[in-house]
Amino acid sequence: MALEYTPIDDIPKVHQELNKAFLKRVSLPIAWRQHQLLQIARMLQENHQAFADALHKDLGRPAHEAYTMEITAMIERAITSAKALPEWAAAENKEDVVPEWQKSWKPTVYRTPKGVVLVIAPWNYPLILSVQPLMGAIAAGCPAVLKPSEVSANVAAVLAEYLPKYLDNSAYKVVNGSVKETTKLLELKWDHIFYTGNGTVARIISAAAAKHLTPMTLELGGKSPVIIDPEVDLEVAAKRVLYGKLSNAGQLCVTPDYIYIPTGKHPDAVTKFVEAFKKAVKECWPEGSLGSSDFSHIINQNHFKRVSSIIERTKGKVVVGGGKNEETLKMEITMVVGVEKDDSVLEGENFGPLIPIVEVKTIEEAIQMISERDHPLVLYAFTNSEQTKQYIRDNTMSGAIVYNDTVIQLAVNELPFGGVGESGYGRQVLRYTYEAFSYLRTSVDIPYEAESMLAGRYPPYTKEKWDAMVAPVLNMPIPASTAQGGLSS
Repeated sequence: MALEYTPIDDIPKVHQELNKAFLKRVSLPIAWRQHQLLQIARMLQENHQAFADALHKDLGRPAHEAYTMEITAMIERAITSAKALPEWAAAENKEDVVPEWQKSWKPTVYRTPKGVVLVIAPWNYPLILSVQPLMGAIAAGCPAVLKPSEVSANVAAVLAEYLPKYLDNSAYKVVNGSVKETTKLLELKWDHIFYTGNGTVARIISAAAAKHLTPMTLELGGKSPVIIDPEVDLEVAAKRVLYGKLSNAGQLCVTPDYIYIPTGKHPDAVTKFVEAFKKAVKECWPEGSLGSSDFSHIINQNHFKRVSSIIERTKGKVVVGGGKNEETLKMEITMVVGVEKDDSVLEGENFGPLIPIVEVKTIEEAIQMISERDHPLVLYAFTNSEQTKQYIRDNTMSGAIVYNDTVIQLAVNELPFGGVGESGYGRQVLRYTYEAFSYLRTSVDIPYEAESMLAGRYPPYTKEKWDAMVAPVLNMPIPASTAQGGLSS
């Protein structure tokens, strides 16, 4: 199935059509939204093989990972969203928290759709990172355009093929293309833009959104560090770090990017961890990963060369892996030790099967070095000390913090996911994605019978009104001079 780009001239027409749908309130009824969400689940259930095949063609994604990390996760979340939507969208009565004299005003908060939205998805997890924000838009009652990444062309083509067959075409559209098509989309006024990708592109999108004062959600990744206390079970820690790095060959925004190991009290900690990591690699791929169907490949030649260049330029020592096959785009998970601050492996997000180790004396030194960098999307720490956990939490900033494992936080549906600072802003997953595409609209309904109670707000402003409305708060009598204050005795 070949990817066909959307004609440039059709993009404004798509935008107009979705705005008409929103003005007609097509996407507003809760039952309609629930149906659309269940249609996504149905689409994935009935066409799971097509999506799994597309993920394999684009990324060499093993079927096990395709299903567990994308397909079944989205089916479950679509069904959960449909079931929970009435609760999410319920009006929030505030009578129980306002002062007694305001209770009759029916103070209420409503979750209201922002309008017509744009979702720009990345290539690394092209199904879940397309469908998850789309589900949030549907749940919130927002018509949406989905722009999949052209880099993962097979998944983009499958989405363009099946989404129109299952969703209401008056409210949901897929626009495919590259820079020109995305640029055209960004010329238009959207009511929210949800972008997942890198900081460079995010700045371009943010500048375009600013022209229309369009709010955004940005999920940008970054270098997620790992701190390993040498006193933990290093074999378990190594296997869990490896899990975070093997998923999609390290092409994951929350993959462990680099490791700090304090060696002040444990001079052999790095050596022990490297040996444990080698053992874990051998257990996962007894015959090696380059020829294994249980390991993804790098997305394309450009990214293969980028990661290769990082490894070639390092001043550290490769102690695990290092093998690669440019023809198949496969690259072994490569561990590097002896890394200094200015090394190539620490320049930016590695976004590949590369995991350097930085040796430090203490955890405090690791914290200082982490704090000198941009705030990561997630910080991983392996330690059994509650005091150390508290210290790390109190002295760092990150979108999330995970103790004693990696990537597993993505499985917790009830937690919001997102970054801080350079790693992005806004939150997603189930209710939090719904809330990203809606806003809080407040309402009060003032009864006419309350007029006598409101009399103090009208001129003339007398001493009696001052004593009733101002003096109790400020504990201040009426000013001696009433001319400037506009008060009459």
